Amino acid sequence: MGDPATWQQEQISVAYLLAVATQANATVASWNVDKDGIDATLKRDHRLVELQMKCTFDPRLLADGTTRTFPLDIATYDKLRGPYRTAPGYLGLVVVSRDVSTWLSHSPESVLIRCAGFYAQIQDGAKAQGSETKTIHLPETQRLDLAGLDVMFEFAHQRLFGPDETLGEAIA
Repeated sequence: MGDPATWQQEQISVAYLLAVATQANATVASWNVDKDGIDATLKRDHRLVELQMKCTFDPRLLADGTTRTFPLDIATYDKLRGPYRTAPGYLGLVVVSRDVSTWLSHSPESVLIRCAGFYAQIQDGAKAQGSETKTIHLPETQRLDLAGLDVMFEFAHQRLFGPDETLGEAIA
């Protein structure tokens, strides 16, 4: 079937995010113009996080074999790291096969999305050195999944209000 078109990569990254957000009990607002470096804003329990979604079939791995890297353009990086953002900025990276026909698997009972998602917190990141791109590290442990969204929403809360003393009581 050949290499996917960029619009197909964009669509699968958004579909992946919608599926994960739904499982995490979060709503998603998408933006029809990407002027602020944001593709989607997620909301859960009055907490917001914002993501720039990217998709690749060829992520570079660091020597540790588990950390992916992605070259993010400086303009988007600066928008996501801005100190005056009301919602923290993240990069979401969805990794897919080069063969579009393998992205979804259909059966009578289910549709399986065959891709993996990772995230990097860009909020409060250091000023980029260079003029075109900033290499973002996305460790295997930072999965764009239910647990990953929990971490993002907790950071959003702590960034605005400090540590949540009652969170530990609710979990206990």
